[in-house]
Amino acid sequence: MFAKITQLHYLCKKDICENTMGQEYPSALFERAVSEFSKLPGIGRKTATRLVLHILRQQQSEVENFADAMTRLKKEVKYCKHCHGISDTEVCPICANPARDHSLICVVENIRDILAVENTMQFKGVYHVLGGVISPMDGISPGDLQIESLVGRVATGDVKEVILALSPTMEGDTTNFYIFRKLSGYDVKLSVIARGISVGDELEYTDEVTLGRSIINRTPFTGKTF
Repeated sequence: MFAKITQLHYLCKKDICENTMGQEYPSALFERAVSEFSKLPGIGRKTATRLVLHILRQQQSEVENFADAMTRLKKEVKYCKHCHGISDTEVCPICANPARDHSLICVVENIRDILAVENTMQFKGVYHVLGGVISPMDGISPGDLQIESLVGRVATGDVKEVILALSPTMEGDTTNFYIFRKLSGYDVKLSVIARGISVGDELEYTDEVTLGRSIINRTPFTGKTF
């Protein structure tokens, strides 16, 4: 009996999904807009439909401002030549700020992690965005990341400490160790954020208090955990 109910439930879900996928829209333009919004991460067709309906209710000028912001973002945004974070100019405001400690570099996986660390208001150094972590399963090798440019920054002799602030995952730890090996020949202190962050968690989803304490209580990285 349970097996039949389960099968019936599966068939009902399958039928609903197929009907949703084959849904007929009253406007081809509306359908295209929904399809485009549903391509965004975490946005399903129902949410996409609500967003498109919301846009239709807005003033023409507001919709044009939204479209212009997205277009200019894609066309004009740059990547800082020092840290590889996003910027409107060749050098981002953080790297260009003389009040920041340029001898202290915090290595992060992506731009979202910069925002997460900045929200803690506990870090006064500069950043280096790798653009990902080493993950053979996903086809990401060290050569795909901004590791050599990090080595180049350290090689100038102006950097005193490098903080490895990658997510505490297997891929993050592997990347930490690779960077440790690459920088082992330089006179630079290498530290890792304290593990107040649960193993396997993503850095960007960690609350500001925990992340801030993890940066303050960072520990020397020796590579002995491998």
